[in-house]
Amino acid sequence: MEASKLLIVLGATASGKTKLAVELADVLEAEIISADSRQIFTGMDLGTGKDLKEYNIQGKQIPYHLIDIKKPGEKYNVNEFKEDFYKVFEQLNSEGKKAILCGGTGMYIHSLLQKHDYTAVPVDQELRQQLLSLDKEELRKRLLAYPDVFTGHADHSSAKRLIRAIEIASYLSRYPLNIPERAVIKPLVIGLFSDVEKRRERIFKRLELRLETGMIEEVEQLLEAGVSKEMLVFYGLEYKFMVSYLDKEITYTELKEKLGTAICQFAKRQMTFFRKMEKDGVNIHWLNTEGNTDQLVSKIISLYKIS
Repeated sequence: MEASKLLIVLGATASGKTKLAVELADVLEAEIISADSRQIFTGMDLGTGKDLKEYNIQGKQIPYHLIDIKKPGEKYNVNEFKEDFYKVFEQLNSEGKKAILCGGTGMYIHSLLQKHDYTAVPVDQELRQQLLSLDKEELRKRLLAYPDVFTGHADHSSAKRLIRAIEIASYLSRYPLNIPERAVIKPLVIGLFSDVEKRRERIFKRLELRLETGMIEEVEQLLEAGVSKEMLVFYGLEYKFMVSYLDKEITYTELKEKLGTAICQFAKRQMTFFRKMEKDGVNIHWLNTEGNTDQLVSKIISLYKIS
């Protein structure tokens, strides 16, 4: 099967991914596929930083996918993302259209580039409980007791990953895993980075704007619509802190400071994950997000043409 090009724009939160992806989509006449684990939910716009207005450039609406596809209160996982991504990507390919994958959920992007078919293997809580007391060497011995065909995927770097590898090997030894034929991806991965202090400034400025334009009211509406506080806390970051604020556990000033700091820490974790992707063999072309947008677009288009 012939490989299809996929331009990927990744970066930490508030790095300008969407704006750049829209500029690129305008030049390439492409459509954008979101790789964000929370922007899939309707009614969670300000809290997830959807910035839907950015998809309109000079009066032209850039088509986007995998945004607002689930109801708030529902759950979504990496395997569901893969299924949804390939449906869109293959449809665009069949129509002769280009695709740009844009987002900051590294696990989603990594699953496509590393062909992580084993995400479909379910969790086995009983087996995990049995393995928790074993050290890494004992876990390796347990893993190597399975045939090689079931352990070739294994990552031995931590006890947690060894347990998951054993879980997968155990499942595969008992059940067939039907892996559907997928479109072959030929990726060009663009990563956006910036100075840490500048990133912090952008995060706090963006947070201030989101609060001023109704982010707290958005959460109140979600609660009134029947989404539980527990589920909002499950969605993390903004929702966790805004629930605390609405429960009067923290003041408005504390909300801004604590949430801003938490988002900065999250951005650091995102960058750490992207660096891990590089260690796993993903070639990321890093560009400074503080650069001139026209120059960034021109450089990426040149890379895209020769990729």
